[in-house]
Amino acid sequence: MARHSLGSLLPVIIQPDPREIDIALTANCNLRCKGCRYGRDFMPGAQLPWEIVRDIFDDAKEFGIPNIRLYGGEPLLHKYLVRIVKYGSDLGLNLWMTTNGMLLRERIDDLYQAGLRTIDIGFYGTGDAYDAYVQRPNRFASLEAGVAYTRQRYGTAINLFLAWVLMRPTCTVDSLRKTWEFAEKYNTPISVNLIHYSLPYFTEGVDRELQFRPEDRPAIEEVVDHLISLKEARPQLIAPSVMALRSVPDWLIKGPDMAVPCDKYRLIWVGADGTVQLCYVTFRLGNLHEKRLREMLFTPAHYQAAGDAFALRCPRCHCGYPARTEMHVPSRWKYSHDAFTSRVS
Repeated sequence: MARHSLGSLLPVIIQPDPREIDIALTANCNLRCKGCRYGRDFMPGAQLPWEIVRDIFDDAKEFGIPNIRLYGGEPLLHKYLVRIVKYGSDLGLNLWMTTNGMLLRERIDDLYQAGLRTIDIGFYGTGDAYDAYVQRPNRFASLEAGVAYTRQRYGTAINLFLAWVLMRPTCTVDSLRKTWEFAEKYNTPISVNLIHYSLPYFTEGVDRELQFRPEDRPAIEEVVDHLISLKEARPQLIAPSVMALRSVPDWLIKGPDMAVPCDKYRLIWVGADGTVQLCYVTFRLGNLHEKRLREMLFTPAHYQAAGDAFALRCPRCHCGYPARTEMHVPSRWKYSHDAFTSRVS
């Protein structure tokens, strides 16, 4: 944190420090979410072969990169997912998976045996609202059945989290209340993900129906107030800190005008077609079909990308907003004091 805080004064100290690799195992998906291009026109049909994933893990181990996130597309569709999880677990890597949960009931037993212990589940509302967003009938029932089975069979031996997306359709107290009831029922802490405006595989929906507008700020603030109340009542069920929650209205309304340095010099992103970037959006480093990951790490291009990301020479996403808010001294001051609530601009 100290290095990140000093980076604005001494840019030279910001260097590549990869601590996590996010791997989109496949671009295939079994849903058609309104805000997502996977399964349609983003890297259509692309999927990482087992051998490339194995080499990523070997290189991560060699370079001391401890954390691996498996996602997609929908990772549960990948033919070799169990083999991938077992290999990474046997290497001692900290693996977790982000999934829509449609196939969780069918695949969790094998994945648990392979060593998977942490799962994030994309959460876009409940009941009919969820089905409307994913544009497939009865899918919320499938999601809940998978979560219920996993909890019943493995209890708290598996960490389950809800990756709740805060967007215009979910930005109501009623939607939050229903999500909270689900989280309480299945002991699934809620992370608060913000609707994106710059990820190449996300969209804002027809006529930007998912994206916030300036006039939505009061509704956002109302939901954030309730999130903070829930956080104070049961801290373990709301993942972001109160400080991070207070920052949410500004992140959603100001968007790229939030001049908060990025920490993605600590990330490597791998796309289903083998593309390697510093982050989800930009700073391309190469392709795994052409060379190994270890040949792309700590190169001049990697150093340049790390510095450019920190300095926001990029589309200025809000990825990782909780950590970025907490590591940025002016933001810490603004959002950590009761007198400086999210309503102060």
